Amino acid sequence: MYEVELKYPVSRAGELEERLDRLGAVWHGAADQVDRYFSHPRRDFAAADEALRLRSTSQGVAITWKGPRLEAAAKTRREIELPVAGAGEPGAAGTPRTTLDRWTELLEALGFRRVREVAKRRRLATVAWQGAVIEVAVDRVAELGEFVELELRADAAGIAAAVDRVESLARHLGCGQPERRSYLEMLLEPRPGR
Repeated sequence: MYEVELKYPVSRAGELEERLDRLGAVWHGAADQVDRYFSHPRRDFAAADEALRLRSTSQGVAITWKGPRLEAAAKTRREIELPVAGAGEPGAAGTPRTTLDRWTELLEALGFRRVREVAKRRRLATVAWQGAVIEVAVDRVAELGEFVELELRADAAGIAAAVDRVESLARHLGCGQPERRSYLEMLLEPRPGR
């Protein structure tokens, strides 16, 4: 399966959430997330357009590999995500933060290098749109501001239709131009005053 995702900057998240409510969005709560990204000891993830991430939430930690983007209109890529012992599960090594730090220690011992953390407050929802259920994340990202991510999973044959659905929902919500860069890419770019 592939992740078809478009991200848009948001100036008024409350208004966007009201438009989603009018569409019958089902909200699934909010969570703080810390994403810790790593570079490979022998392969240039940036040049290959790949990413390796540990994500920590109150529910636990997951490790994710994101493959290169497959098409230009949306951020479409293969993604493999594996949960690490969640909070309170057998084998969990304490808090999610402790688990994140222990997995970081393991990756660094194997030669991976920590690149950057992305901290955000994420509010999740799903909305039915054109015969599909689109995942919505309204993010407040430290140092960057507010964004909305619209995501649909598809097999290889369904990527074009998924892109069309996500773009259609974005237009209906009044989103402007999509932001093609990842949060990590935005944070790594030089900015005035930094």
